[in-house]
Amino acid sequence: MKKLVSVVAMLALVAVSLVSFSTKAHAEESMIGTISKIEVSVDKKSATVVLKDTKTSADVVIVIQDEMTLDKFSDKRIVVGDEIRCKYNVVDGKNVARLFKKTAGC
Repeated sequence: MKKLVSVVAMLALVAVSLVSFSTKAHAEESMIGTISKIEVSVDKKSATVVLKDTKTSADVVIVIQDEMTLDKFSDKRIVVGDEIRCKYNVVDGKNVARLFKKTAGC
């Protein structure tokens, strides 16, 4: 009986682990693109950036919420025309940036 309970517990643990890893892997997207438009909100707590994907030439709208990147917009360290490496998660139908930096470094 103890062996059966141990096996069931181990299978449950493996199943939970697989589900959590697979969800994380599918939720994150990555791309390299050139900035074609930057719109900072009035309260300066978020920004919307349009990146032109270098592979597909499609426009991708990214929402920026981290203060470090917002400071780079205000300091003009990141401007329209810069090439950007971006990782983002899709949250409620919006692409929310997790990583947003110049490909050459910043």
